[in-house]
Formats: sequence, C-alpha cells, structure tokens
Amino acid sequence: MLLGKVLAQAAMEEGKFVSWFPCYGAEVRGGTAYCMVVISDKQIGSPYIQQADTLIIMNELSLEKFKGRVKKGGLLIVNSSLIPKYMNNNISVLQLPFTDTALKLGNIKVANMAALGCFLTQKKIVSLKGVEHVISEIAPQDKKGLIEINRKALNEGAKLK
Repeated sequence: MLLGKVLAQAAMEEGKFVSWFPCYGAEVRGGTAYCMVVISDKQIGSPYIQQADTLIIMNELSLEKFKGRVKKGGLLIVNSSLIPKYMNNNISVLQLPFTDTALKLGNIKVANMAALGCFLTQKKIVSLKGVEHVISEIAPQDKKGLIEINRKALNEGAKLK
C-alpha cells in the first residue's frame, strides 16, 4: 500500500493525473492487500484496472492471485527473494531480490521501497527525487527516523538490474 501511495503522491506533485485505489482482501493480516495506481497526462475515467501495464509482486501468494492481470507485452516485477523463478512468454518478467536488499540495509520492511526504486528506473514515470521528497513529507512524526532507510532502499532498488 505504501509503495502505491508514495508513487501516486509523487506523480501528483509532478503535475500528473493520478488515482490510487487501495484494495484489502477479506483476510485480516497476511492476506493479499494490493492497490491500483493509474498515472496519466490526461484525466482518468476509472481507478479500476482490468489489465495493468506493470505489476509489482512481492510474494508468492500475490503472484498466484494476480499474475493474469498484466497485459500482453506488459512488465511483471517480481521479488525473487520470496518467489521462485517465474516465466511467461507474453510479458517481460524482471526478478530481483527486494527482500534481500532490505535485509542488507537492516530493515525487511523497506523491501517495498527497493521495488519502487526498480520500477522507477524501468518506467521513468516520476523522478527518484520526487519520491524521496514524498517519503519525507508523508512520514508520521513518530516515524521520521525511518526516512533515511527508505531513501536508501529506494536508491538501492534503482541500482538493481
């Protein structure tokens, strides 16, 4: 959720049209919560996405549930730290170790920011600097100490190839 919210906020601050549509499963904890983010230079008619240009998948349960939602020729970015090798001839699949990257930085919870950094280098929809700014802006007062590690994860993710 945070990955999508930060992306949407950064795009909005860069003057783009944005929708952020969070979706929580019926599960209480550990379920497949996800969000849909639409970023455009034109007005957006609906926040719901039937087929996505890009999916970022962080765990195997989410892969099984959503792998069919990326359009032909689209991009699937997969957290290889938690998901075995995945192949699909109709889409590009990029598998990178986001959780391992976060663990090396000392906080497993920043794997999402590593994934966002990777996405930004692939799609160049918004700037890394804009996302860093949003991370600083939206951090609650009691979480300000996490800004730097989130920035580091974002930049480490941007370096992954």
